Amino acid sequence: MHETLLSGLTLAASGPEIPSVDEFLPPEILFQGTPFAMNRIILVRVIMTVIMLIVLGVSAAKAKLIPGRWQGFIEWGIEYVRDKIVYEVMGETRGKRYVPMITTLFFTILLFNICGIIPGMNIAATATIMMPLAFALWTFVQCWRTACREQGFFTYLKKECIPQGVPAPVLIIAIPIQLLDVVVIRPVSLTVRLFANMLAGHIIVALCFSATQFFLIEAHNWMAAFGAATFLFGFIMTLFEGFVAYLQAFIFATLSTVYINLSYPDRKST
Repeated sequence: MHETLLSGLTLAASGPEIPSVDEFLPPEILFQGTPFAMNRIILVRVIMTVIMLIVLGVSAAKAKLIPGRWQGFIEWGIEYVRDKIVYEVMGETRGKRYVPMITTLFFTILLFNICGIIPGMNIAATATIMMPLAFALWTFVQCWRTACREQGFFTYLKKECIPQGVPAPVLIIAIPIQLLDVVVIRPVSLTVRLFANMLAGHIIVALCFSATQFFLIEAHNWMAAFGAATFLFGFIMTLFEGFVAYLQAFIFATLSTVYINLSYPDRKST
C-alpha cells in the first residue's frame, strides 16, 4: 500500500508532458536541406490547400443549372460570405469587387484553423505567425490599392492622419498615433488576434489530453479520476476550438472588409 502510494506520488511529481513552443517549431520532415524543406505545419498547410483545390475544382466541373445537395452547400457558403459579411459592410455595388477575395480569406482561414482538431493533423495551420501575417498583408495591400485608386495616396493619408475638428495643438500627438494605426496597428492586430487564439487553443487542448494520458495510462492509481475530468474538459475544449475556428475566420474576414471599406472617401455602404 505504502509502495503504491509512493509510486503514485512520484509519478505526480514528474507530471504530464507540458506542451511547449517547440511544437510550433517542429523539425523538417521532408526535403531536408533544400529550399523546399517542410515541417509538420507546412505539410498540413499543403495538404489542406490541395484538398480545397480538389474539392472546389471537382465541384465547379460538375456544377449544374439546378444544383444538387453538395453544389447547393457550396453555393450557400459563398452566399453567406457575400451577404452576411461583404454586402453587410460595403453594400452590393461596392462589395461585388471584393467578394472573391473575402470568400477566399474566410474559407482558407476556416479550414486552416479546423486542422487543429482533425485527427492526424492536430495543429492549426494558422498557429504560427507567418500564415496570419500573410493574410493580413494581403488585406492591407488591397486597402492601400483601393485608397490610391479611389482617393489618391496623399489624400487618403491626410484624411486618416488629420481627423476633422481636432484642435491644431492636439494634432502634434494625433497625427503620429493615427499614422501608426493605419500603417502598423491594424495589420498587426489582425495578425496577432488570429495567431494568438489558435496558438492558445492548441496549447489548452494539448495540455488537457497530455494530462489525461498521464493520469489514466501512466499513473494507474487513485489519480485516474483526474484523468477522466481532464478528458471531459479536453473534449469540451475540442468542440469549443471548432467554434473558435469559425469565429476567428468570421472576425478576420469582417475586419478585412471594414478596413477595405475605410479606404473609400465615402465610407457608407452603397
